[in-house]
Amino acid sequence: MLMLHSHLLILLTIFFLLFLFIKPARATRYSPSPSALGEWRSARATYYAVEDTKDPVGGACGYGDLMSGGYGKATAGLSEALFERGQICGACYEIRCVEDLKWCIAGTSIIVAATNFCPPNYGLPADGGGHCNPPNRHFVMPIQAFEKIAIWKASNMPVQYRRIKCIKEGGIRFTVDGAGYFFSVLISNVAGAGDIIAVKIKGSTTGWLAMGRNWGQNWHINADFKNQPLSFEVTSSDEITVISYNVAPKDWSFGQTFEGKQFQ
Repeated sequence: MLMLHSHLLILLTIFFLLFLFIKPARATRYSPSPSALGEWRSARATYYAVEDTKDPVGGACGYGDLMSGGYGKATAGLSEALFERGQICGACYEIRCVEDLKWCIAGTSIIVAATNFCPPNYGLPADGGGHCNPPNRHFVMPIQAFEKIAIWKASNMPVQYRRIKCIKEGGIRFTVDGAGYFFSVLISNVAGAGDIIAVKIKGSTTGWLAMGRNWGQNWHINADFKNQPLSFEVTSSDEITVISYNVAPKDWSFGQTFEGKQFQ
């Protein structure tokens, strides 16, 4: 009986120690590593003819005139499986043609920025014309970009893609808009990860105020910033933050674009 009590005491001691030192696993926020960002993945790509890069409604990312915005024709619309409801806007991809010796231009690749959304067409099956239907990973590029990697007659091509860092000239651009107490800002020309997950704004009489994503890379807040210089805090998807102090002078007006610091 004494031996039995001794065994029970030992077991109880072990359970007590486990309770003290083994904590339940907690959910952590996923942050992709550089190697994950560089991993080649399979997708398909098509093209469209483009005469004018100015989109009157700004596209699904809101960049408007892609030429003056610094994006040119090296752009792509992404299918729903890639678009992430607009967060991905501004991210850069390297795309190469694969598996088709007849149509691929060997040894070539194209670097494009995500600037638009390719909507699904549920009237057609995903494998029969609904190129951008879930779960397809699909890129739609201007023909000028598509012809860098494949002959135009190829049409819907198998490709490989990978996320890469964006390289930009100049600083981050802040285009302010709104009316009255409604204030919005379009953030473009972002280097590094390219896509933005959080924005804060500060006037000379306010603290830092969090802005909400309106659509694409348009961010908004209801506040009065008239006659105040504006500062912005921008955080990219790889959780790097850049602060641009007094980007806009106190006499700023809606419709103007200002340039701030850039991600390295």
